[in-house]
Amino acid sequence: MIPNQWYVILDSKEVGINKVIGVRRLGVNLVVWRDSSGRIGAALDKCPHRGIALSKGKMVNLHLQCPFHGFEYDPSGACKLIPANGRASAVPEHIHAGAYPIKEEYGFIYLWWTEHHKVDGMTGPSVPTDAVPWFNDLGEDLVWKGFTETWKCHYSRAIENQLDVVHVPFIHRTTIGRGIGPVVNGPYTEINGNSLSFWPFNEQDMGQTPIPPAKMTKPDKSTYLTFIFPNLWENHIMDSMRIIVAFVPVDENHTIFYLRTYQKMVKLPLLKDLYFFLTKRYNRIVLHQDRRVVETHQPQSTSLRMDENLISGDYPIVLYRKMREELKKG
Repeated sequence: MIPNQWYVILDSKEVGINKVIGVRRLGVNLVVWRDSSGRIGAALDKCPHRGIALSKGKMVNLHLQCPFHGFEYDPSGACKLIPANGRASAVPEHIHAGAYPIKEEYGFIYLWWTEHHKVDGMTGPSVPTDAVPWFNDLGEDLVWKGFTETWKCHYSRAIENQLDVVHVPFIHRTTIGRGIGPVVNGPYTEINGNSLSFWPFNEQDMGQTPIPPAKMTKPDKSTYLTFIFPNLWENHIMDSMRIIVAFVPVDENHTIFYLRTYQKMVKLPLLKDLYFFLTKRYNRIVLHQDRRVVETHQPQSTSLRMDENLISGDYPIVLYRKMREELKKG
């Protein structure tokens, strides 16, 4: 994983008021909860007292209560009560649940991932001031519906699949790749901070030599794709329609897709529901065409230098690997 980044880990709707859930994200077991005031907390799913899974506990008095001995923790992970010692007794400051900084925006729950995730029991987690990654061109006039599914692959392979313009006319020949030629010009790419955007420009093979990325000019087309580190992707189909995917790492071999379709073309309630129903079915078909091959990648995790022979059309993948390597170095 890339350290010191805001990762989407859950949809906000998955954690209701006074709800406690256990999830595996970024290779560790987490407990995530929301108290009656709406505050979100996330910590290692392990009570620091005796190692019990806190996700088996419940919400009591704005605190997460361990099911074994009733220790209570606030959203910062600080222990606020040890019942066996009585409410009048001070709680030792070193008893702390190892909480993570959390932000909730755009209908997602973001977690700040750092290798030094355990925080000082006296101060709790200090939430980084960095803005969470998001797409600035998504206006409030766009409405969305989404779904999730899990793939048996490393999240880097899932991301690279959405940066791959070479595979489209083959894997998706009956869906989004119908009529698209196999010859890859460029693609033209732009890097802006931690985001990478590119414009696909495939053609039918008429004996021409494809234009290399360095000689590409920006195509005059509204369809382009953007990836924002560490795990958000957008397919800007048109100003009135987008597809957003959060590639949520579970562990080395599993990734959860949170896919959303945003649109502002269909506004009437019944027609809007039908539109989202049909786009959901179509998007699942497209995803499953990808999944059949992506889950066979060897090795699962990618790196800048590995036993692969990339070609000119793989340029967005090369840039992704270079950027990811730099971010991992800090």
